[in-house]
Formats: sequence, structure tokens, C-alpha cells
Amino acid sequence: MALSDFRREGFFVAMKRDSIAIIGLGKVGTALGFLLRSAGYEIAAVSDVSPESLIRGVEFTGGKAFADASQAASEADTIFITTWDDAIETTCEEISQKDSIRPGDKVVHVSGAGGLDILASARKCGACVASIHPLQSFADTKSAIENLPGSTFGITANDEIYDWAVEIVTALGGTHFSVAEEDKPLHHAAACMASNYLVTLMSIVEQIYQSLGLKEDTAMKAFWPLVKGTIKNIEKKGIAPSLTGPIARGDIGTLKKHLRVFHIKHPSLLPLYREMGIFTADISLHNKTLSEERAQEIKTLLREEQNDE
Repeated sequence: MALSDFRREGFFVAMKRDSIAIIGLGKVGTALGFLLRSAGYEIAAVSDVSPESLIRGVEFTGGKAFADASQAASEADTIFITTWDDAIETTCEEISQKDSIRPGDKVVHVSGAGGLDILASARKCGACVASIHPLQSFADTKSAIENLPGSTFGITANDEIYDWAVEIVTALGGTHFSVAEEDKPLHHAAACMASNYLVTLMSIVEQIYQSLGLKEDTAMKAFWPLVKGTIKNIEKKGIAPSLTGPIARGDIGTLKKHLRVFHIKHPSLLPLYREMGIFTADISLHNKTLSEERAQEIKTLLREEQNDE
């Protein structure tokens, strides 16, 4: 996708631009550099330990390539540390110790679970620090570039840099909400459940259909229209109103059949099925498709099965 495509689509707004260094050229860092360059920011420098990533990063961002992160950081007044999460703090300490961060610079990471404490060394140098985490999944660089515009970002930042962080999110074509530093792990855990655990759930469903004799590609084709239909309903109607199925109907007889066949065919999946069923009963009760009495019967059935294990 060409830079002109994003300009033509009008994702971005005009504003004062910072010079930016991107430290870590994975999918997210490369996509951020591409999109910010498209928005009119100067990508002054990029850095990565991988020579291949550096070559790709220059192609996407136009930034000057450095193997040394501190050299790249010294070229800009805004530094995005987009390494893998466990390397953010040590990378920040490295560039701070080499005097690559000056008072008034901005240092940002995009980790979901990490707080501002992992940028403490930059703050000691007089920099303003922030975290801007996109609620999005990135399978590759191209999809990251395509999916970031329109995404929601969780912003964690002090007052002196918060408005600037909002401007960056706006330049990326996103919306935002504020995340308190102490809430970042919970925010990230919820995001993991929405994305990573959805993939896990689909994998489990695929395994069950494969156990019925379907091949891998056929299995997904069998249940995928159901998944897409459900997602469409959620998008149009909301989460709770989209709930259907035996628990929503109060069909205890069907639940007993499910539990029986899981005991026989997939006993390792019973705890997951039961726990999800209990939460589903609460949603059905909220939707008023179940009475208090019927909801309790269902939850008792599921918990009795747990106790029998």
C-alpha cells in the first residue's frame, strides 16, 4: 500500500510534527513509522538488531538506519521504543545512559501491560513519557498498516504529554481512551482475551470438528459462517442481545447431552465448557431470557459436574 493511498483516504490531520526515531522494527514499529510518515511526521531514524528488519524499516519509513539504538535516538526529539515488551526497559536504559535522551524529549512505548515505570530512566533524563497501546491484532506488517487506522488506543501518560499522545493517535487514524497506569495489566489481559483467546477458542472448535472426521480446512469452512454471523450480530446489536443457544433458551436437556458427550469424547474440555456456561447463564439472566430459578438450575448442573470430577 502506497503512502499516497493513506493521504488520499484522508486519515490524517495537519499539525505540528515531531522528528521521530523508531527503536524496534517489528510489525507494530514498522507500521507506526509508515503511518506517521504518511501523516507528515519526519521519521529521522530507525534501529533494529536485525539487518533485514533495518532494510525493511527504511523502505517503509524513510528513516536513516542505525544498528545502535542510542545513535538512532539521538537523531530525534521523539523516540518510540517498539521492541518486544521485555526489552523495553533495558533499551530505554541503554539509550538513556548514552546521553541520547535530552530534557524535553518524548519517549513512548506501545506495550499493553507495561506501565510508565519501564521508561523511568528516560524520565530521569528530563523526557516526557507515555504509553500508546493499540487494541488491534497484527499478523504481519501489511495488516498492521491496514488495521491501525480505525483502531482504539489506550493512552497512559502524564498531563504534560497527554494531549500530544492524543494527537499521535489522531494522526494514526485512531480513537482513544485513558488507562490508569495501575490498570494497564487488566486492560491488556482483556485485550488478550478478546484476541488471543478467541483464536484459542476457534482452535478448540476446529479440533472438535476434526474429531468428527473433518479435515482441517473443511472443519473451519463448516463453522466459520456461524462465527462470522455471530460477529456481525455483535457489531450490529451489541454483545448481550446477540446471545442465542440452549442456555439462553433454558434447555437443560441439551446441556446434559453436551456434558455427557464431553465426558466421553473430550473430557479435558469439560472445565472450559462448564465455566463458559456459567458466565453464559449470567448473560441470559441479564437478558431476561432466563428466570432466576432456571438460571440457578443451569449453574447448579454445571457446578455439580465440576464436583463430580
